[in-house]
Formats: sequence, C-alpha cells, structure tokens
Amino acid sequence: MRFTFSGLVTVATQTPAGAIIDAVHRKRALLGASLGVLVAGAFIFLGHLTLVSVYSAQFLIGVSGPFLAPTLAGITLGVVGVKAFDKQFGRNQAFNSAGNAFTALLIAYVSFRLGYRFIFVTSVVLAVPAAISLAAIDGGSIDYAKARGSTGKDDEPQPIWLGALFEERVILFFLLTAFLFHLGNAAILPQLGEMLSKDNLKTAAPFMSACVIVTQLVIAVSATWIGKRATKGRKPLLLVGFGVLPVRGVLYTLTHAAATLIAIQVLDGVANAIFGIVAILSIKDLTRGTARFNVAAGALATMVGIGAAASNTVGGLLIQHLGYRASFLGLAGIALLAFLLLLFTIPETLPSVTGGITLTDEVEPVCE
Repeated sequence: MRFTFSGLVTVATQTPAGAIIDAVHRKRALLGASLGVLVAGAFIFLGHLTLVSVYSAQFLIGVSGPFLAPTLAGITLGVVGVKAFDKQFGRNQAFNSAGNAFTALLIAYVSFRLGYRFIFVTSVVLAVPAAISLAAIDGGSIDYAKARGSTGKDDEPQPIWLGALFEERVILFFLLTAFLFHLGNAAILPQLGEMLSKDNLKTAAPFMSACVIVTQLVIAVSATWIGKRATKGRKPLLLVGFGVLPVRGVLYTLTHAAATLIAIQVLDGVANAIFGIVAILSIKDLTRGTARFNVAAGALATMVGIGAAASNTVGGLLIQHLGYRASFLGLAGIALLAFLLLLFTIPETLPSVTGGITLTDEVEPVCE
C-alpha cells in the first residue's frame, strides 16, 4: 500500500482532530499552532537527516494537516454563519486551488533551479503570509457556537460524542459513498502517468504536472459558482460530480494522445471541485444544531484518505494481473458503484429543500 508515514498519521488523526476543533474555543490559536507544527517539520528536513529526524518531520507534517483546512472551515462558519457559508466556502476553495496551482509551479521552478532541499525553504517562506492573514482575522467576529454547527450558546464546550456519527444511516451511507468515490478516483492519474512513462519517460513528468494544474485551475474557476449553485440543492451537484468519474475512467482506455488525455482531466477537476465543496456543505446540513460539524468533517476526511490509499493498492493489483486497461475499467466500475449508492441512499440534505434534515433526525435511505 502506497502510504507514507505522514499519510498514516494524517488519516489516523483526522477524526480526533475534528473533535478537538469542535471543543476548542480559540480556533485562531489552534490554526496558528498547526501552522507552526507544519513549519517545524519543514525545518527538520533542512537539517542533518537521520532515520529519527525524517520520521519526526513526517509525524509533525502529518499531524498538522488534519487541523489546517478543517479549522479554517470552522472559522469561516463562525464568521459568516450558516446561511452565508455555502458561498463563502466556495470562494475559499477557489482561492485554495489557485494557491495550489501557484505553489506547484513555484516548487517545480525552485527545485529545478536550486534543488529539492529548497522545497522545504519555500514551505517555510509561504507560511509567513499565511500567518499574517490569520492574524488579520478579528477573533471577536468568530461565533464559536456557529463554528462547530451549534445553534445555542457556547459558554462551555459540550461533550464530543463520536458514537452519534455512526448511529445515523445517512451519515454512514455518506461516508461509505465518499470512500468509494476516492477508491475509484485516486489511482487513475498516477497509473496513467506510469503507463505513459513506459513509452516516453521524458514526457511523463510534464504531462503529470499539466494534469494536476488543469485540475486545480478547473476547481479555482468553478468553485465560487458551485458554492452559489449549492444553495439551490446539494444532491444534483453531487450526482454530476460522481457521474463524471466513471466516464473519465472509460475515456482513458480509448486514447493515448497527450492533448486528449489532458482534456479528459477536466472531468477530474469537475468531480473534485464538486466533492470538495458540496460534501462539506452536506456535512454542515446533517450536523446542524449538533455542535459536531468538525468531528463529522474529520470522519469524512478519514474516509477520503483511506479510500485514496486503497485505490492505489486496488489499481496496482489490477495492473499486475490484468493490465492498465482493465485497471481503468475496474476503477470506473467502483466509481459507478459510488454514483449508484449516492443516487439511491442519500437524500437531499439542504434544509430549505428537505424541511430540515439533521444528524438528530431519523431518516431512511431514499430511492429517487
């Protein structure tokens, strides 16, 4: 299973991190501390590397990740409230993807000109504007009850009940659907790069970079619109995002032309843009009033991580025994299963459409 030590730490920490984010009042301080831990891990890689130092750095980087984006999402919810969260979260994701594309280009340039060691110098430098931006947020503007999906007063942290997440069928089906989404998706691009590198090693790296940048640009361009469109309903958007994945897997078996393959990668951008935004909005809907928004989002991230890791294992086994074409089709089949599970077991979660589904409601799986 292709999973670094830091990746294992991240997956293991996601759900507990969500519980901590829900419980902690000082969310800006928590986000700042997480950023500091990330920088500390990067600094260790700049020193003399030993087995202990490498694992220590990976641990710090792995444990900081689960706190960064979720805490920012909680702060966003606490600042703008439930009604404005959809649009603002979409804008957040647009800036996030634009930053990812910029960072990918910057790191490629820095590593080419100065060497791989300077990748970590770049990470430390980029943490400075992030810290300045964090300091610019007015702590008094954050409603800490809203920041964790609670509608009541937030004088004292409420007990975090993880079991509540696993007693509701909609939450369970949604987590399973997210797992299958990434099980069928994560390995497609890496194994496509492997397949092309067998024929022309020099063109494989630029091709992979182009595909990653295309995905991030699609997300950056569409994220704001998705956030606005999600205010009219979650499920139609999710069905589109889930529906393009099996199509993408099949299309990759039909051509080896680089330009066409990069064009097909637009579908990956569409799928990930929709999932990355609307899945969190659905979690917000389902946990509204429960004060467990972040712990549920952490559980979602855990399933995403496990699904992505398992995808590489499944895809690798299919390639080993049946070849690349069979692997693409097999992953497309898993993506189709995720689409069908979403279609038949997950209801619309937007309260204005459903009348107010939350984690505390009894909801049976629906067939639409």
